[in-house]
Amino acid sequence: MGELSNQLLVVTIFSYVLAMLAYAVEYAFGARSLVGQRVLALADAPPVEAVPVEAVPVAAAASTSSALSASASSSALSASASSSSALSSSALSSSSSSSSARSSSSSARSSSSSAPPPSSANISDFSDKSDSGASGLRWAGIVAVGLTVLGYLAHVGALVTRGIAADRAPWGNMYEFVMTATLVGVSAWLVVLFKWRNLRHLGLFVTLVASLLLAIAGMTLYVQVGPLVPALQSYWLVIHVGAASIASGIFLVGFVAAAMHLIRMGYDQGKRNFPYSLGERIPQADVLERVTFRVHAFAFPVWTFGVIAGAIWAEAAWGRYWNWDPKEVWSFIAWVVYACYLHARSTPSVSRRITSWIAVVGWLTMLVNLFGVNLVASGLHSYAGV
Repeated sequence: MGELSNQLLVVTIFSYVLAMLAYAVEYAFGARSLVGQRVLALADAPPVEAVPVEAVPVAAAASTSSALSASASSSALSASASSSSALSSSALSSSSSSSSARSSSSSARSSSSSAPPPSSANISDFSDKSDSGASGLRWAGIVAVGLTVLGYLAHVGALVTRGIAADRAPWGNMYEFVMTATLVGVSAWLVVLFKWRNLRHLGLFVTLVASLLLAIAGMTLYVQVGPLVPALQSYWLVIHVGAASIASGIFLVGFVAAAMHLIRMGYDQGKRNFPYSLGERIPQADVLERVTFRVHAFAFPVWTFGVIAGAIWAEAAWGRYWNWDPKEVWSFIAWVVYACYLHARSTPSVSRRITSWIAVVGWLTMLVNLFGVNLVASGLHSYAGV
């Protein structure tokens, strides 16, 4: 089972990498890209029709002019006779036409007043009208989602077989924790994608982060399947580490959305250097900001529960709720940063740019807590196994 888990992890990484490439193809050449917009503009442009110029023969023009001059004299004689009758009939018709014109104008005013005003783009429904047109490379996005689902299934299989081989919950060391956190992150991304399909371009960055984390875990953090150290043989492992893994994976998706929000805001303000040049092909800034908030609002209570569960486990194992261990300190720092994000997000005077930067800083504290504390610092939580 342990070898099967390793092989499934390789399949997972390759699937995420191929999905990332497919997302990149759609990102670069799809409907939102510069190439795709030009193709759609050419396809929607009306065809230009040539107007034929017909030549009028000289003889026909001469005969027409003579006919007109001949009929002019006869029409002049009959005009005086018909003028009196025309005046009487026109007087009657003018009164009726004026009344009908007034009625038609009043009906036109009523119809124009009852007609609803043109609706603006509603951002709360997370719809993006710019992606409604189908492009020739829409298949790339569909293939990318399919590869993401394939990698997700292989990811689940790798984690489950790892747990069966170890006969325990598969998050007893740093390698297994990274596997679990990335699995939760991809799960959260699939949920976001199912609800807001116009955010599919964010899959490029989610699969990029997931592939990098899994590659680092496989190359530098890998350890053989083995039993837990005595300090971790407790039911609190499932509760505390499970909650921390779930929150970390969801924070990953929130970090991607926050970073893309900052890039899109910079692009909307006229910045065209890298990475703001990427903002042309990602969803609107308001949409990304709201997704960022919803993801963090869901993950923060889970992280809070994980910190509280860790304190209870510490009291049961070491006799104290708080020991100022490096892992405990950085977990609390991350909690404070994300609490500041939610507080700033609910404060109207704080700009959305600042709140997104706070979310990015929160993810950086999570990385320090994951890699820096486990690989550099030493303390009571030195269970990385590397």
